[in-house]
Formats: sequence, C-alpha cells, structure tokens
Amino acid sequence: MGITRDSRHKRSLTGARRAQFRKKRKFELGRQAANTRIGPKRIHDVRVRGGNIKPRALRLDSGNFAWGSENITAKTRILGVVYNASNNELVRTNTLVKGAVIQIDATPFRVAYEKAYGQPVTKRRAAGAQAPTEEVKRSNHVERKLAERRKHGKVDPIVEQQFGAGRLYAVISSRPGQSGRADGYILEGAELEFYARRLRNAKSK
Repeated sequence: MGITRDSRHKRSLTGARRAQFRKKRKFELGRQAANTRIGPKRIHDVRVRGGNIKPRALRLDSGNFAWGSENITAKTRILGVVYNASNNELVRTNTLVKGAVIQIDATPFRVAYEKAYGQPVTKRRAAGAQAPTEEVKRSNHVERKLAERRKHGKVDPIVEQQFGAGRLYAVISSRPGQSGRADGYILEGAELEFYARRLRNAKSK
C-alpha cells in the first residue's frame, strides 16, 4: 500500500464508518519523509503535481539565520540538533525539520556585531582585547556614530554566554524536505529562556 493523504479512511465527526466508494487516487499521494540529516549538501529534485519541482534536502550542513534584535542575517554552519518537541529520536539522529532547536556557529554573527558596534560581544573578549594590538584608525564622525550605536547595543545575557562558547541556539523555520533549505532565526528573550529551561530539565533526567 502506498502512502496516502486522503481522509476517506477516517470516521466521520459522529463516529460513523464512511463507505468505501473508490480506490486511492494520484492526487491523494503522499511520499516518504525526507529525514534531512547534517552532512555535505545533497539535494534531490522531485517532480510533483502540476509538473512543479520540489528540492528535497537529504543532507545539509549550513543555512541562513537571522538575529532579529540586531537585524543581522548570515550564512553559518549547523553544528547539531539539541531539542525537538515532537520526537527525541530526531535529536539523536540529528534530523533537521521545521521547529527543531539546533546549535549554529556564532562566528559570522560575532564578526558582524563587532563591525557594527566597534566593540567585542562578550566581556571576556573585551578583557582579552586590552592586550596591545594594532590600533584601528577611525574618523571622528565614525567614532561618534559607533558611540551612538553602543547605547542600544545591549546583548541578551544568555546569548552573550553562548557567544563565549562560540555556539548559538537557533530554530529552523523553513521546511528542508519541501524547500531544500534549513533557514531560521536565533533564539532570544522569553523563547530562549523557555528552551533553555527545557534543555536543563532534559539533562537532569
């Protein structure tokens, strides 16, 4: 039996069994899950209804991620899956699906932040930066602009800790099996606190 997306086999709202008046149809077709894993990029094109093409990602190792509070988007490496609300097996097998919480490389975001604000993201890096290094020459206009930006350049303390470790928590918001991409956003604020709490609870068990 092929995978089907019909609802004719289900009972009606009242609980009655529906009469089987026809067999399966092509337009009710379902396919096997992509189960996208972490690895060198491998994408297959699938011919779908209407002659359209879906890029089905089987392996992905990077994606575009947005840092919402800083309006920064960068392509970065995906390091691993750490949490999935639907199934722990998807965490164990490092399967990339929409809504999965993953860890990504923080380097592109650290570089972008330091360029935008002219200062390190973490206090630890700031302490290390006091060692004599090449002085970057900036005009007074640029210095004034950076000073104005720094007033609003506060980073979430939990995100700052993650920058210290070089890994950020992010969520996949695209559908790798349908779009061939693993794009998403960095976790911040209440959402980050929620997932950090869930991860702590999972480790303590």
